[in-house]
Amino acid sequence: MPRSLKRALLLLTAAAMLLTVLGGCGDGTTQSNGGSGSAESGELPADGNSVTVGIAQDLDSLDPHKAVNAGTSEVLFNIFEGLMKASPDGGVIPAVASDYQMSDDGLSYTFTLREGVTFHNGNKVTLEDVLYSLERCAGSENDGTPLITAFSNVTGIAADGEGRVVVSLATPSLEFINAMTAAIIPKDSGDAMATAPVGTGPFSFVSYQPQNSMEVVRFDGYWGEKAKLEKVSFKIITDTNTLVMGLKGGTLDMVIHLPNTVSAEVAQDFTVLQDTMKLVQALYLNNKVAPFDDVRVRQAMYYAINVQEVIDFVCDGAGVPTGTSMYPAFTKYFVAELAEKYPHDIEKAKDLLAQAGYPNGFSMTIAAPGNYRQHVDTALVLSQQLAAVGITAEVQEVPWENWVQDIYKGRQYEATVSGIAASDMTAREMLQRYTTDHSKNFINFSDAEFDSVVEQAMTTLNMEEQVALYQRAQEILNEQVGSLWLQDLCDLVVMDRRLDGMVFYATYVLDMSTIYYK
Repeated sequence: MPRSLKRALLLLTAAAMLLTVLGGCGDGTTQSNGGSGSAESGELPADGNSVTVGIAQDLDSLDPHKAVNAGTSEVLFNIFEGLMKASPDGGVIPAVASDYQMSDDGLSYTFTLREGVTFHNGNKVTLEDVLYSLERCAGSENDGTPLITAFSNVTGIAADGEGRVVVSLATPSLEFINAMTAAIIPKDSGDAMATAPVGTGPFSFVSYQPQNSMEVVRFDGYWGEKAKLEKVSFKIITDTNTLVMGLKGGTLDMVIHLPNTVSAEVAQDFTVLQDTMKLVQALYLNNKVAPFDDVRVRQAMYYAINVQEVIDFVCDGAGVPTGTSMYPAFTKYFVAELAEKYPHDIEKAKDLLAQAGYPNGFSMTIAAPGNYRQHVDTALVLSQQLAAVGITAEVQEVPWENWVQDIYKGRQYEATVSGIAASDMTAREMLQRYTTDHSKNFINFSDAEFDSVVEQAMTTLNMEEQVALYQRAQEILNEQVGSLWLQDLCDLVVMDRRLDGMVFYATYVLDMSTIYYK
């Protein structure tokens, strides 16, 4: 039976279990450039040198220091910059700073400010702006609680002569430089960021309509290479079918994060680019809620599912299995063999469930954010697989806002399918979040050895030792099955055939400054 037909039949069966509740492959290469399109190459649209981009989720905050969602950060990347900024290879490069130095003991970083950098309001970036921004990240306007987790390691922020700033740390850190992507904003502008954000990036903010759209325009005073587009409108559309219809109808010029199952539908008339989503999709389990507080149950569930079958059905075989909370773009840290630790074994799953006191299985609920079709489809497939060992899993499709508030922040759930990315572009973030007392540990995982290993990895100044420790941390998560880590999803960007210049980053970034009409 063809894979597409098998997928359709499976999802049709699983759909009967779906309860609607009110209330994140390839290597970045072109998959298809077929079709003739509706305009000759080089012809601009009626509204000029502009692009309308379809995105699947609303922005949780326009304030770059308070935004939580990876989908928000990837859009705000176009407006804001830190002393450093992400580079396509997964590292960071100087931005508002022209260069930096780390002390030999790893306890301080000294940054030299770049000359000629201006904010979107036309004001020159000053040392006072930088000090204000960094102090705000460290909690100066939040009762001392850092707005950005990595700043909990900061003990001091001070000027060092004209145009230099020194950030001092409590413990040495090779990775703190990544936290310096935190946005530099005008001094004393904190509250205004929520409604009228001002940054130094290649695009400046124009307007935002919640659950509808955001518009930015090219900032001609940008210190670096200017954006090629004059205007970008981000259109918030949470339904995959509606996004595809927008492309076909001409109301959207570009859509990001489309499942590759729509590739055949759009390949003839659009440029289709394929990459991975740079996140880890998993069946995340609340380790404090029975029966998921028993490691034998979590292990049984891992043996009960077939990850490759999930990838085949949901991603037409193009996803990359992980078995770990790290995704493959973190090449030196990623432990690929962990994806093979729990082969599909129904009898072993049943035996573990019996040992845990659930010989007949149990009932559970899997929540999935409805704006990401891949997550909902994955939950439906998993529910069918788990049924083979007596586990009845009802799938609840929830709005994204509810998922963030109730599940991610409120931790009020049993299980959920979603994707987790590294917004600060560090391997640390993909692991530290699961230490016992971390604010982002929404699965409530707790393991003393894991906590100790991650702490050692974060403070060593020996890169080889850090790699080994981060790999050991992944092994612990896998052994304890903190959750059922599935895959780095295959990801499509679909564009009007007149457009070009898409650059895929190794992290969760959407860089619109490189896009142009051919």
